[in-house]
Amino acid sequence: MRTRIASPASPPPAGPYSPGMVHNGVLYLAGQGPFDAEGKRVGETFADQVRLTFGNLQANAEAAGTSLEHALRYGVYLRSLDDFAEFNEIAKEFFVEPFPVRTTIEVALRGFDVEIDAIIAVP
Repeated sequence: MRTRIASPASPPPAGPYSPGMVHNGVLYLAGQGPFDAEGKRVGETFADQVRLTFGNLQANAEAAGTSLEHALRYGVYLRSLDDFAEFNEIAKEFFVEPFPVRTTIEVALRGFDVEIDAIIAVP
């Protein structure tokens, strides 16, 4: 059985998909970016955008009864890999050891600098 997850504190989907889906004790979160609950882009600096994006992931995780502390994997999409080192420092604010597995890819994001998706255990 699948259960749709959507926090009112995170932006609405920009297309025909769910923000999150729980199945067999695992939460799959769609990519989030630096957008507020109304879908407006926020965050002036790269660091602001990363923290807001993690905040959106955390809001959806909490709606499923879990948190980023239980992350198994996350995918990072950066407009520029020049931001890789800064991203790594900020990520340490949101994850505990053992750190989840991760893939980081440079992509052509339009109008913002970061998108993150995640797979999280639901204890």
